[in-house]
Amino acid sequence: MERAIAADTSEQASTPARRAALRILEGIHHGRPFDTARDRAVQGLDERDRRLAHELSAGVLRQQTVLDDLLAPLVPRGLDSVEAKLLDVLRLGAYQLRAVSRVPTHAAVSTSVDLARETGGSRAAGFVNAVLRRVAAAAPVTASASPDSADALAREHSHPAWLVERWVGRFGLEETASLLAWNNATPSLVLQPARGQLELLRARWESDGVHPEPAPYQAGLVVPSGSPTVLAGFAQGDFIVQDAAQALVARFAAVPQGATVYDACAAPGGKAIALGRIAGRVIAAERRKSRARRLVTNLERAGSGREFAVVADAAAPPCRPVDVVLLDAPCLGTGTFARHPDARWRVRPDALDGIVEEQRRMLESVAPVVRNGGLLVYATCSLEPEENERQVATFLARHSEFHREPGDAVSADLLSDAGDLTILPQRHGMDGAFAARLRRDG
Repeated sequence: MERAIAADTSEQASTPARRAALRILEGIHHGRPFDTARDRAVQGLDERDRRLAHELSAGVLRQQTVLDDLLAPLVPRGLDSVEAKLLDVLRLGAYQLRAVSRVPTHAAVSTSVDLARETGGSRAAGFVNAVLRRVAAAAPVTASASPDSADALAREHSHPAWLVERWVGRFGLEETASLLAWNNATPSLVLQPARGQLELLRARWESDGVHPEPAPYQAGLVVPSGSPTVLAGFAQGDFIVQDAAQALVARFAAVPQGATVYDACAAPGGKAIALGRIAGRVIAAERRKSRARRLVTNLERAGSGREFAVVADAAAPPCRPVDVVLLDAPCLGTGTFARHPDARWRVRPDALDGIVEEQRRMLESVAPVVRNGGLLVYATCSLEPEENERQVATFLARHSEFHREPGDAVSADLLSDAGDLTILPQRHGMDGAFAARLRRDG
């Protein structure tokens, strides 16, 4: 299951972290994205407890099916009889007992009992105590050597069965198992240069005792997990947090020096900052005001000064035709499940058709903003062909004035036969991503 947590997990020190982890899970049940729920829940905690709260809640989400299968036989009336918050207490306790080797059994049980008492009183505390003691006494659950069906893979790796079935159809059982294992691992913390230079940042951190490693395809630096805000250069905007895959999307775009760029869905701003290092001007648009505020904060901290944030909908572009349009479209996000452990439980089969239609409308809206001879870069963080290559094929069939222009700014093994950027976590060791370069005839 999950790797051992390196933080101090002593019972007294980490009870606030467990309480915060429970709040994170509760926030997700109320529809908040993982990052938003986490940031609200860990306010006021020190760095050690923040990290532990993150790891415990993320671990529960990554192992939810496995944990429920473990708990279900131990609850006489079934898990459906357990109130949602109390069930999360049980999951947190079971996860610590089975996946976090540094947490002693007594600490995992007693702190869970304390949470149950806060949640539902002495009766709830007694119930959790009894169930978790049965978990602790039960024989370890061993994974099957080679699951022989999509359903078996889905249960073993806690993913929706319909999605795993799709992936098995495309990648086969073995490669899908590798993808699911990737999704259940703790993602690396990858940093990209912004106002600073990569080699200077590396040297500065080395001198401070931080030893970064090159990210895949030399797309940034991997640093030990923790808060990037404590690293030298953060306040000065010398770097941003951004996975290698997203950095490679910006590299693949190959924006000309001095170009004017319209980034149609810019928040949180990582690609706008990357493009701003080359472009003459970046119009960074975001429809939602809350996300636009985050965009502005990031641009002010780490931008070049050539990025300009605006509140605008991609359906109504706020500019005249420009050299480059980047549409990093809303998507199912199936390439980022390792980083967003809650997302796998949000996606639904019927959502795919809706998101594909939304992407189509956005492409139709931004296409006129590409000047003659200009470039449209369409990108997602999805693995699904309907959102990626099929979406591009549909667009090109409707727009004879555009043609695909394969990129050569990234390694050839990251390109599809058609020349699109196609990053798969199980093959390339980073988040999944897709991008196509579409040139408008001059």
